[in-house]
Amino acid sequence: VQLVESGGDSVQPGNSLTLSCVISGFSVNYYAIGWFRQAPGKEREGVSCFKSEDSDTRYVDSVKGRFTISSDSAKNTVYLHMNSLTPDDTAVYSCAAKVPFFREYGPCSLSSKDYDNWGRGTQVTISS
Repeated sequence: VQLVESGGDSVQPGNSLTLSCVISGFSVNYYAIGWFRQAPGKEREGVSCFKSEDSDTRYVDSVKGRFTISSDSAKNTVYLHMNSLTPDDTAVYSCAAKVPFFREYGPCSLSSKDYDNWGRGTQVTISS
């Protein structure tokens, strides 16, 4: 399984960014994708996740109402749309996959220990 993130940038507070996670290397349709971030000196934090079988999504409280996770199955890509960005959102953002992940497994997870495959990350910097 390979995951490649893109879309990171340096923008001013209040702006928006969309991160992409292109997924390849597996053929099953049932998987979970998580977006995580790690700021300097801080632990990695689960931001959002998506479950392919029922399109279930979850968000950490600090991004609810600002971030949206979505999927384009034709492009094998999961997106993280980020609005109203603040300096606290500055971090390296990584996507991770759990394959397979079936409906009966319950909701997707925001814990990094539940994911087996990781991308290398993309830098997001929010600064005036």
